[in-house]
Amino acid sequence: MPGQRTAQAGGEGLTMSRSSPISATVDFDRDGVQHGFLRLPYSRDDSAWGSVMIPICVVKNGSGPTALLTGGNHGDEYEGPLALYELARTLDPKAVAGSVIIVPAMNYPAFRAGTRTSPIDKGNMNRSFPGRPDGTVTEKIADYFQRELLPRADIVLDFHSGGRTLDFVPFCAAHILPDKKQEARAFAAVEAFSAPFSMKMLEIDAVGMYDSAAEEMGKVFVTTELGGGGTSRAETVRIARRGILNVLRHEGMVDGAVEKLPTRWLDMPSGDCFCFAEEDGMIETMVDLGEPIEAGAVVARIHSTGRTGQAPQEIRARISGLLTARHFPGLVKAGDCVSVVAVVER
Repeated sequence: MPGQRTAQAGGEGLTMSRSSPISATVDFDRDGVQHGFLRLPYSRDDSAWGSVMIPICVVKNGSGPTALLTGGNHGDEYEGPLALYELARTLDPKAVAGSVIIVPAMNYPAFRAGTRTSPIDKGNMNRSFPGRPDGTVTEKIADYFQRELLPRADIVLDFHSGGRTLDFVPFCAAHILPDKKQEARAFAAVEAFSAPFSMKMLEIDAVGMYDSAAEEMGKVFVTTELGGGGTSRAETVRIARRGILNVLRHEGMVDGAVEKLPTRWLDMPSGDCFCFAEEDGMIETMVDLGEPIEAGAVVARIHSTGRTGQAPQEIRARISGLLTARHFPGLVKAGDCVSVVAVVER
């Protein structure tokens, strides 16, 4: 039944059923526009019976498909929240066929703090699925999406950018999937989004991701990387705003024609797309975003800051392609992702 889950406890096979502690102040089945909250009880030093209040908007007009639109999965990424807060304010229910659920800032504590992870529990929302109803604050939010919001959705659009530590060429993306019909629908939505670049995306580690949770339910899942550096640009916000409406129009959920713009298709065929730092130091980017690079060419150099006279470590591209992402801050630590090179398909 809704709101219930059977979970294994300890190693003894003991089962227990728990409801989500989160309650919605909106009615997902009511027509019209509703602005409300997902209220998560959170007792703390400054509020014994306090709550985390996550803004949500539901725009519904009759029967039809449901789109779940999310931003702020990481709290230092802003194109999604900027586009979604505006959409919640401006979307006319008369122009909608079905339901549009808008959560501009999924990890609301992280969004309020301007950090990738939650300041409450250091939880990375995009590594916390399926979540737990009796877990940390981040796990409780993930659990609510897993059991209440994702099952309602037919298509999910989750906005990301590089946050404070990465910068990307602006792209919309979906994943290669075992179910080729599901995959085809996802890539058709990516193409409709009409970002300057469209990506066949590879994840370094997909365990616990929102993406994986949605895809395993058979949902059409589309995501983005729209810049980075812990800020937004006028261009990338425009891409986000246009892309939302394009996807909704493509799905037949909002009136109007898709505003198709040229897009270049990129592929991340293997882990060779990624380069990582092996030393701490100061990073020098040798290729700018969007520029081509050949396998074996130096994509970045890491300079020692501990003493003078030492030659920099050279980071070389492992495949030929387009520099799609780069480390953003001037200082780098061993293990940080330095660059992502993607193959240009068309």
